Amino acid sequence: MGSASPRSARRPRLVATDLDGTLVRSDRSISERSRRALASVHDAGAHVVFVSARPPRWLDGLADLVGAHGLAICANGGFVYDVVRRAIVRHRPFPVESAAEIVRRLRAAMPGVSFAVESCAGFGREPDYWTSYPIPEGSGLGAIEDLLGDAPVKLLARHPDLDVDEMYRRAAPLVASLGELSHSGAVGLLEIAAHGVSKASALAGLSEELGVAAPQVVAFGDMPNDIPMLNWAGTSYAVANAHRDVVECADHIAPSNDEDGVAVVLEELFAVAPG
Repeated sequence: MGSASPRSARRPRLVATDLDGTLVRSDRSISERSRRALASVHDAGAHVVFVSARPPRWLDGLADLVGAHGLAICANGGFVYDVVRRAIVRHRPFPVESAAEIVRRLRAAMPGVSFAVESCAGFGREPDYWTSYPIPEGSGLGAIEDLLGDAPVKLLARHPDLDVDEMYRRAAPLVASLGELSHSGAVGLLEIAAHGVSKASALAGLSEELGVAAPQVVAFGDMPNDIPMLNWAGTSYAVANAHRDVVECADHIAPSNDEDGVAVVLEELFAVAPG
């Protein structure tokens, strides 16, 4: 693991970056410096792929940044989304029986947990499920067992009192045989996808379609849900504000998201004037 010093690195053909906490600043903005750095990647003929835990609808405002292919990876690999056309290209749903069994096990292990689900039909939640983000009009509301019928892609489990790392510790052995468990740092929130679905698996598939191999990819992240992607990519960076587990697995450390760390690295890789 080293600091951001990529001048000797081969210029990548694909830049994969997480959004919140990595490219996106703490005030939820993408700086002009970062926008210019992304544009330099496109101008050099390389690809930019956003790889996020966000649901597809939260990427609609980034259509000007995704480049010619127009695609982004959402829900930790559960969706590939055409941001320009606002259309789901493909999705990787859960078997409903597996999702229901995960709910049963987590309710028993963490009393007070509540659930929500992302699917091609949109968002659904239990009445006790809290979120600081606006709830989409027409969202489902009810017991999670009644909301799993529309090809669930990502299951969300929230607890009002438990730290997310403690939730992960308790849930990991219960979920391991049924799905992929991760978290992106949100307070008291676990994210669960179908077996074999991760940021890495989705990025590998999309990279192959674009004719890019793993050694030609540089990836940026900040939270445990980014670790599979960082391990898969030829070169990986954790931003300085990253979770300790991400810092330990990354090849290099970039400046923090609020210091435009992704842009700092891209400026060097693509020989762009800083700022």
